[in-house]
Amino acid sequence: MIEGKRILVVEDEFIVAAMLCDTLEDAGAVPLGPVGRVNEALEAVAAGGIDAVVLDWNLGGEPSLPVATALAERGVPFVIATGYGSVDAPFNDRPILGKPYVSGQLIAKLGAFFQG
Repeated sequence: MIEGKRILVVEDEFIVAAMLCDTLEDAGAVPLGPVGRVNEALEAVAAGGIDAVVLDWNLGGEPSLPVATALAERGVPFVIATGYGSVDAPFNDRPILGKPYVSGQLIAKLGAFFQG
């Protein structure tokens, strides 16, 4: 489903980010990052070579809206990770991944980007 896909992990909690990277690697993906700050994420997006992103909606108290905007402008699909259950417009139509993460849900949501 996501084998060989380059997935950027944008998460400010290192242990959570490491777990996400392990989960992606176990599913055959190539995890990129992790990055934990908005400016680092924007640099990674600008560098390109990303197939999809797991985007924590709150990075150290800073909203990830600029990162989501940059991804949308480049046509890079992303899953929004949040413990709040939803996000505001204009990204409230994007796939949401609740925290704490469930590995199967993560892989299914990412895999949906690459079907057909």
